Amino acid sequence: MLRIADTPTGRLMEIPSARRHLLRICAHLPAIDTGIATVHHLRVPLVGDVLARTAELHGVQSLTVLTTPDLPREQAQALDRAMAGLGIHPPATVGAHHSAETLGAPADVHLLAHGTDTPDAVDGVLIDVGRVSSAPPDEGVPGLLEALAPEGIDPLAVRMLLLGHAYGTPVTITRAALAEAWRTLRHWRQQVADWAQEPSGPIPADLMRQAHAALADNLGVPAVMDMLRGMESRADVPAGAKFETFAHLDRVLGLDLAREVGHQHPATP
Repeated sequence: MLRIADTPTGRLMEIPSARRHLLRICAHLPAIDTGIATVHHLRVPLVGDVLARTAELHGVQSLTVLTTPDLPREQAQALDRAMAGLGIHPPATVGAHHSAETLGAPADVHLLAHGTDTPDAVDGVLIDVGRVSSAPPDEGVPGLLEALAPEGIDPLAVRMLLLGHAYGTPVTITRAALAEAWRTLRHWRQQVADWAQEPSGPIPADLMRQAHAALADNLGVPAVMDMLRGMESRADVPAGAKFETFAHLDRVLGLDLAREVGHQHPATP
């Protein structure tokens, strides 16, 4: 059973409802003057992607739509590139008022960026996704994904940084925070590649239960990431079991942690 907090009421709601076997997710992007592919707004489909991945990890099928205003071709392409850079599985993109037709029924969950207007006639759970802001201008961190992940930094480091915070919590992206996320991402990939060379082992049952329970209870991704950090140094967990655990949970994290498996990789400084 998956439960998530409905922002207007604060109540934890079961999703999908008991009579459904498909989780229908609708992520709403508003029209903004400065272009649509800012990290603040991209966090909405990112949370939808993690929610869909979590549902599928728990054996529940999902369908996600992204409602957008009419966009010029260049902006639509930029949005697609930015979502791909963040590892977001491509949702069905529809007009602002046609989500139910694409989903085949009213959405179970609606996701909106903090500070944007609530769509009319919303059924289901309403989730207010926390604001993402850049550092002060004097630190030189712009608001666009392409600038936040300059050459030499995998854009999935931005995903990792955001996943380290509860989805409703505001996040300020700084150069230092992004650099730390990139360092950790490279380190985890190197560890996974090293562990893959050892005999495989089963995922520890207690860790499996802990991770799945955290994800099912209001999408507790930060707790899962903390669990993985703690697992790295556990001498009682064999390397092969660590590999299987990281690979399994990466189905939700979407960080491409097995990228270096089978390849030589430099030591992390």
